[in-house]
Amino acid sequence: MSARAVAFVMAVAAAAAAATALNAQVPIPAPPQSGPIALRGGTIHTVTNGVIENGTVVFEGGVITAIGTDVQIPAGARTVDVTGKHIYPGLIDAYSAVGIDEIGDVGVTDDQNELGDFNPNAQPNVAVNPESRHIGTSRTNGVLVTLTTPSGGLFPGLTSAMNLDGWTWEQMTLEAAAALNVDWPTPDDAEAYEEALREIRERFAQARAYAGARAGGGLLASDPRLEAMVPALAGEIPVVVWADEVPQIQDAIRWSEDEGVRLVILGGRDAIHVADHLAEKQVPVILTATMAPPGRAWEPYDAAYARAALLHERGVRIAISGGSSAAYTNRLPYEAGVAVAFGLPEEVALAAVTINAADFMGISDRVGSLEPGKDATLLITTGTPLDYLSNIEQAYIQGRELDMRDIHRFFFEKYMEKLRQLRPTISQ
Repeated sequence: MSARAVAFVMAVAAAAAAATALNAQVPIPAPPQSGPIALRGGTIHTVTNGVIENGTVVFEGGVITAIGTDVQIPAGARTVDVTGKHIYPGLIDAYSAVGIDEIGDVGVTDDQNELGDFNPNAQPNVAVNPESRHIGTSRTNGVLVTLTTPSGGLFPGLTSAMNLDGWTWEQMTLEAAAALNVDWPTPDDAEAYEEALREIRERFAQARAYAGARAGGGLLASDPRLEAMVPALAGEIPVVVWADEVPQIQDAIRWSEDEGVRLVILGGRDAIHVADHLAEKQVPVILTATMAPPGRAWEPYDAAYARAALLHERGVRIAISGGSSAAYTNRLPYEAGVAVAFGLPEEVALAAVTINAADFMGISDRVGSLEPGKDATLLITTGTPLDYLSNIEQAYIQGRELDMRDIHRFFFEKYMEKLRQLRPTISQ
């Protein structure tokens, strides 16, 4: 072969490799489900209705239509033999920045914060980038739904429930406004703390007056910021309050009772110190870190590792998140796995990254467990997704069969091939 021909072949190979790498970074969205699919012979972990051995899951039009051991498979259905495999609902990250934060040191790729302290109408789904490389790495670790949340200011905005597949943010949006967020002030400076609390109360009073005036039919200019708070006042969506310290959590509980809103605590570093109060008031907690060192010199080494188990023992309902960084959402199953290693029952840890997260945010009628009528958003795995040693072989979002390649898998395959090719040379 001539030198020119060799160069041409190498160029074609390089272009093909580059295209493969790009597709691994940003997988092509899957087309809608075109016909019924039956996953037959696997162990089905429903989360809400126990475990079904040698069962079948049938889904059509993106929705689960049947599940069990004695299921009629529709004529013309594509049957997938999953004998020896496990079927789980897709994992849900209860606090994520996937799609609105790409590269930490590149400011233009960070769309989490709006200017000012009062932005309750900031709706992150419209800013989600469907081309984010974090989407691929998150879903190949089992995370198929994120509760994407902005940050910054006392009222950073709304939480949007997002499916991690789609060409546009509209296709990805599961629920545009799943929760209202309040970033509770820290009590370090007593005067500043009281001032911030007054502002929170005043903003809710304004929203309540606005809702009353609108309901009364009077002439009133629309205010999108106050409008965004009305569903929380009506109890239609929860108020998620970021609070770590004991005074913050206690004050947030008292405030939520005064306002009559549904409270969810986010962060919860000191939640164990007020666990009985949280359990009594039935206030759930989204833990934002289990794989973390102790934050104070007097805390034991396993303060974060064991926090989920201790809260569960005290009767507090929990969800576990992968942390606010988009790059950490793919760690979600391992955050839950660490909690299992430090005493949290595995079934509770699984609920913490599925049905609990869905229930806290009002989307449990669509996702979070495997039941007829819910979205066919699920995983086929070799074992529990909370274990490093398990592989997630295939995933579906609303019945769409996902491309399971991502940049991590691409580099793994690339450098395994390097070892195969260079091994004879190295051994010499």
